[in-house]
Order: sequence, then C-alpha cells, then structure tokens
Amino acid sequence: MGRVLPDENPFARPSSLPYALPPFDLIREEHYLPAFAAGMAEQLAEVEAIASSAQPPTLDNTVVALERSGRLLDRVRSVFFNLIGSDSTNGLRAIEATVAPQLAAHSDAIHLHAGLFRRIEDLYASRAELDLSAEQLRLLERYRSDFLRAGASLSASDQSRLRQLNEELSSLSTEFSARLLAETNSLAIHVEDEAQLAGLSADSIASAQEAARSRGHGSGYLLPLILPTAQPVLVSLKNRALRERIFRAATSRGLLGGPHDTGISLTRMVQLRAERAALLGYPNHASYIVEDQTASTLDAVSAMLDGLIGPSVANARTEEAELQAAFEAAGSLGTLQPWDWAFYADQIKRSRFDIDAATVRPYLELERVLMDGIFSAAGALYGLAFTERNDLPTYHSDVRIFEVTDDGGAALGLFLADFYARESKRGGAWMNTFVDQSHLLGTAAVVVNNLNIPRPPEGQPTLLTADEVRTAFHEFGHALHGLFSDVGYPRFSGTSVPRDFVEYPSQVNEMWAWWPSVLANYAVHHLTGEPLPQETADRLLASRSYGQGFATTEYLAAALLDQEWHRRSASDAAIAPEDVEAFEAAALARHGLQLDSVPPRYRSAYFSHIFASGYSAGYYSYIWSEVLDADTVEWFHENEGLHRRNGDAFRAALLSRGGSVDPMEAFAAFRGRPPRIEPLLERRGLLPV
Repeated sequence: MGRVLPDENPFARPSSLPYALPPFDLIREEHYLPAFAAGMAEQLAEVEAIASSAQPPTLDNTVVALERSGRLLDRVRSVFFNLIGSDSTNGLRAIEATVAPQLAAHSDAIHLHAGLFRRIEDLYASRAELDLSAEQLRLLERYRSDFLRAGASLSASDQSRLRQLNEELSSLSTEFSARLLAETNSLAIHVEDEAQLAGLSADSIASAQEAARSRGHGSGYLLPLILPTAQPVLVSLKNRALRERIFRAATSRGLLGGPHDTGISLTRMVQLRAERAALLGYPNHASYIVEDQTASTLDAVSAMLDGLIGPSVANARTEEAELQAAFEAAGSLGTLQPWDWAFYADQIKRSRFDIDAATVRPYLELERVLMDGIFSAAGALYGLAFTERNDLPTYHSDVRIFEVTDDGGAALGLFLADFYARESKRGGAWMNTFVDQSHLLGTAAVVVNNLNIPRPPEGQPTLLTADEVRTAFHEFGHALHGLFSDVGYPRFSGTSVPRDFVEYPSQVNEMWAWWPSVLANYAVHHLTGEPLPQETADRLLASRSYGQGFATTEYLAAALLDQEWHRRSASDAAIAPEDVEAFEAAALARHGLQLDSVPPRYRSAYFSHIFASGYSAGYYSYIWSEVLDADTVEWFHENEGLHRRNGDAFRAALLSRGGSVDPMEAFAAFRGRPPRIEPLLERRGLLPV
C-alpha cells in the first residue's frame, strides 16, 4: 500500500494548469521529501500488483501498466531535478543528497524484481504470437533490454552488490555536482580596477559590475567562470596577467584540495562503474554504455575518434604557428600560452575576415534573436507560432513561458526560456522536460531551455556573442525534439533516444542561425534599427570556418579522456585522487593530443558531462551526431533550405518519432541511404587538400 500524500502537498494530484505545467507558485522545499517518499511507495505498490497478478501476462497488464505507473513520482522528480540544475539552494542540495541513493535503490527494486521480470520474459518469448504493432514490439524489446542491462538475470548475491554500487554511484554523482558548483562560484574572478578590463565591451563591463553587485561584492567587477575550459572573456581581454589568472582558475577547478575537491568523487566513480560493468558481464563501463547506443561497439567509436586526431592536430599546429607569429609581432616574448590563444585567434580573425566580435554584438540582441531568429525560423520551417503566457507561474523571475501551437492553432505544448546565468544555476546550456508527450497518458510536452548568458544591468539590452547565438539555436533544436514528439508511450517520448543520437536534431537546428534570410531578420542594431551590413554578415559567416583545428582538437581531447577513464577494467580502475592530472597527461600523450596550448575542452575534475550527467563513456556523441547533422544540412541545401516542405519532412521522419523507431533506420529512410562522413570532414576542414 502506497503512502498517502496530504492534499495540501501540490504534488498530490496532477496539475490543473494548462499542459499540466507544475504549480511552481505553490511548491516549497518542504514538499519534496514527502512527495518523493509517497511517490516511490505508490509506484512500488503498483509494481507489486503487476508482478503478483493472477492474470497471464499481456502487453497491457504488464508493460503498458508499467508505463502508467509512478505518476506521482514523475511529477516530483521532474520538477526537483530541473530546479537542482537551474535554481539550486542549500536546502535543495541537502534533499538531493538524501533522495539520490533512495531513487537508485527504488530503480533497482523495480528492475531486479524477479516476478516482474518473469512476466516480461514470458511476453518476449511469445512476442511473435502477440500481434503487436511496431511501436508495441519495440516497447517490449526495450523493456526487456532495460531489465537485463539493469541486472535482472544476475544471482541474488550479485544483485545485492549491484544495489550497493548503484546507491553509492548516485551519491557520488550528486557530491561531484555540488562540489563543482561551489568551486566554480568560489573561483569567480573579482577585479577592482576597471582598467584591467580593457578590451571588454561596455555592456560586458556593465554585466561584470552587475555580477559583482548581485553576488555580494561591495565594489568592483566579477567575471564568473563558465563550465568549459575556454572562457569567453579571454577573447577580448588585453591584460595578459588577468587572462592567465582566469585560465588558471578555470583549469584548477576541483583540483585544489579542500572541501570542493572532486578527485575523490570522480576516481571512486570510475572504480565503481568498472566493477558494475564486470558484474553485468562487460569488460569495462564504456563497453556497457556503447552497446546500447547507435555506435554499438568501442571499435566503431575508436575508428571515428582516432581517424580525426591526425588531421585535427595538424590543423591546430598550423593555427598555433600563426598565433605565435602574431604573438611575437605584438611585441610579446616567449611562447604562446593557452590563455593567449583565444585573444590572438581573434586578432587574426579580425585581420583575415575584417570582423570584430565587439562590433557585431550590438546586432545580436537577445529578444530579436529569440523572436525574429529562433521563433521566426521555426515558424517558416514548421509552421509554429509562439504566444507568451504571463499568466502562468514560473520557478524564477528570469523564466518566460511560451505556448507553442501548430498550423491552425493546434496545441503542441509549452516552451520555457531560462536564459540568464546566476549563482544558483550550474554552468553550460541544456534542455529538459517538465512533462513528456505521450498518447497513452494524454500529455503534451512542457520543455525548458537553460542558457548562462550574463545578465546586464536593469534597463540595458542583452547583447550576445555569435557563439551564444549558436548555443541558443542548438538548445532550441532539443526543445523541438521534445515538442514534436508524437509517440504512444512515455518510454519513447521526445529525446528518449540513444545518447549518441540525441545531439543530432539540435546540431541541425544550428544551421538556421546563419541562414541568410534568418540572420537578416534578427541581426538588427539594438539602438539604430539598422540591419547588420551584408558585407559584415558575409565576413561573419566566412569567419566561422576559422579555428577548426583548435575546436576539434580540444573536443577530441575531452572525448578521449572520457573513453580512457571508462575503458579501464575492474582490476585496473583504481586511481588515487592525487593522480588525476598524471592520468590525464598520460592518456592525452598516448593519443597524440598533449598540446600545451590546446587543453581539453573539459578536464576530468570539472567534466560534469561524464561525472554529474548522463554522458559517461558517451561524450563522443557530439561528433558522432555531427556526422548525421552535417549530412542533413547538406540535404537541406540540396532541397533549397528554409521551406515548409523540408521542415515537414524532417519533422515526420525524425523529430516526431522519439525512441519509437531505430534511429539509424529512420535516418536512412529520411536520407535515402546511410550517413556519409565527408560533409563533416569538409565542415571541419579535415579533408585532404
């Protein structure tokens, strides 16, 4: 019997708001723990009823019944884990530390339930006689795979150890995330003298002053750190000592010892993941992960990554030589350092393409980018319309809510935009869902995009960099994947696809940021209303090809670090926390990626993707997905680009299908053939001359 949640708890019943939007204005911290406890108890009671049923197993009374179970738990979990990333507090982090191992144990209680697994196995054995639709058959197959991969066929003693591993891993991931957020906030760079900020635009300086004020500094300017190694301000800052200070702060996160050190967490996770993989019958954690992705094998992943290293490093070395010459021409002595790269790359880009990022930013104002860029492109391509809903509650004053409708006003769902950085938000950019689309449950999608754009002072415009524009379009691609979902079962909704496929739709959506008609529509000076001059737009687009050696090399370094950590067997996975840096150096050297001036996009100690998110052994996914993305961009160009017929075709074949079909089969059906790598190589300048 499940615990009864008091009626006054806002999670006790489905939300009555449009699209089941959570009632954020009613939710308080004290509501979470009782709702989690009641939700887990309720679902376990539902599972027990399914498993102990006297009726022979059918798809409806077993697998579909599981899809219907856990509604209360889903309501509280979706809100809580969205907020722990976007607006965390000490109270929420304490709750997370409590519930994370409980949720791991709860998942094990379901997936390791012998009676439940027997019913699924019986259904699977007789699947040929069940007259199932294609989606129903895939649902049964995926459930069986989920249970097997979770350890359902292990012995009782092995299952007992597996439960211990999963609980500890869950706690360690939570610990890593909390320590990294605290370290990142504590290492933000405070500057008293504005003269040190020479090179930054006036609005960037104003944002730094606002950041200092909002974080309790009585005076001065604060330069918060963002998640990757590369920090955007290094492009513009003329003060070399300050550039070095920022770079060293960024790359030292989690490595300084003390309460925010992440070394113990990450090395223990590596060890436990390797042990769990061995328990489940795999040589290492990476093999376990990749088996369930579109890549399927580590050999396929290695062939992709290793094949890119040589040309990428060669390009990076060529770029480095150019930068060293520019460094010396500017009167600097010695060797170009990593904190110099972005600054001198920008100098070369300005000279070669006659483009200055600071002169472009006034044309990239956030509201225009959103309304006349992102939304307008989605309207032209897919027939979408967006209506802001100021009548609906949000979880933070920064958040905006838009109702999304299709042609003729048919409702698709809600889009939440949470664009500004704040101390309570983790770094990076991401999409998440509060409600998943499902015909079974009668729900439409409620999705959120999180960015980390510095907030300007009140009344001043939010001006973006070109990279922030690209990121905004990228994350909206994920949002479209969720909003367009048209599947029967929650298991397949939206972005519930293999990790190495999930980035594909979002990367495709980046193309519209630079599509001439879209760019012309939003790139308008925020003061004068003048459009970005065409010659400037042309140079901006041409300049995007510069620096691919650096970009590809820093990415490959991070992707291969991920693989190196997770290809270790259980017998050799133990590494002392103090050896993290030595492990990194040796791993990069083995792959020919130890370039002093091109550090990995993420060092291990702040590699949140793989130690506090779902990308362990899967960071290769971005470039794996980019093969599909570049091939699809070529298809759009072949078919005249921004046309409704193209959007409808892409939506029908891929964006609406979620995980209900094999993704690579869906791609091949859409493209008329398997993907080709040549468009990616051409885009990144890696084709032989």
